[in-house]
Amino acid sequence: MIAIIGGGVIGLAIGWRLAAAGRAVTVFERAEAGRASTWAAAGMLAPQVEAEPGEETLLPFLLDSRARWAGFAAEVEAASGLAVDYRTDGTLVVAIDRDERVRIQDRMDYLARLGLALDWLSGYEARQREPHLAGTVTAAIFSPLDHQVDNRKLAVALRAAFVRAGGALREGTEVAALVHDGARVSGVRVADTAIATDTVIVAAGAWSRNIEGIPDDCRPPVRPVKGQMLALAMPPGAPLLRHVIWGRKGLYMVPRTDGRLIVGATVEEMGFDTTLTAGGQFELLRNAWETVPGIYDLPLVESWAGLRPGSRDDAPILGPTRLGGLVLATGHHRNGILLAPITADIVAEYVLSGRLAAAATPFTLERFTHRTDNVVGVAAAAGVGAGVAAEGR
Repeated sequence: MIAIIGGGVIGLAIGWRLAAAGRAVTVFERAEAGRASTWAAAGMLAPQVEAEPGEETLLPFLLDSRARWAGFAAEVEAASGLAVDYRTDGTLVVAIDRDERVRIQDRMDYLARLGLALDWLSGYEARQREPHLAGTVTAAIFSPLDHQVDNRKLAVALRAAFVRAGGALREGTEVAALVHDGARVSGVRVADTAIATDTVIVAAGAWSRNIEGIPDDCRPPVRPVKGQMLALAMPPGAPLLRHVIWGRKGLYMVPRTDGRLIVGATVEEMGFDTTLTAGGQFELLRNAWETVPGIYDLPLVESWAGLRPGSRDDAPILGPTRLGGLVLATGHHRNGILLAPITADIVAEYVLSGRLAAAATPFTLERFTHRTDNVVGVAAAAGVGAGVAAEGR
């Protein structure tokens, strides 16, 4: 049996792939599947406009996953019978004054050097695409390939697809500890009960490092990064926006097909605190109003805070560890929804065949340990290969 700790988008997607391949899989979720970080996200699939200096190694991985998204969305919908609202309208990064214009021009130059397909728009051209943008908008970057998905619909659909494929889902069940003999995983402990398993996949997001029993040299360096968000209700049949909009100070506005307008997000190092603050909500609303003044009279329908699973370099931690049978799929930071397809494909392939895709080698735990052993050696030590995978097929 394969145990997956964490029932968010990553854990459910991996579980679905493995269950569809005929493996016995149980997802253990401490609360309700898909209702933590996955539910709190915005669903942006925007590796181009979010590209940052210092993340050049990560960018091809993000682009690869984005290229898989249309097919992934169609597969999830077919497997679940539920829509995920995958939208291809594109993304606009706007400047609301001259200083912001200089900033996004520098950003455009950087993104162009990376070879990304983007268009420069004047303020007038931007308002032609989005008439409700502020009259002060002076310029914009348009990224036609940066899309979005409704992350909450995705969570519900992935849950259904996983269960339909034969996966076992245990909600309200916290894994208290990993059980092993120092060389290999033998199970997980739930309350006072040990459950035998030959493979454990840790996909618990910001909580991944806190699971008892994980050896220190296998413990993923993941921390919670708080993000406050809110949702407004646009007029039915007359949405203020069609594109995802990025503004200053990290503001983004994501229009949903159901009329909700998602506004996010703060970035706060506050541990596991998810308290909403007046300052955080005020900054979101002020920056959104300066970008799209028409939001002023929209009903505020929801506010929340989520916890991104941040690693030391804000890149995911994937693949085998030095403890046989322990596999990691965590640390996705702001890219959990975007990286769901490629993470599911790579981790499932590794568990089934023992082969770790070359695309994942920069993102193993080994990059934090400063050891010279290669990932192939780790995979061999982990003992997850074709022979193991054949059991239970």
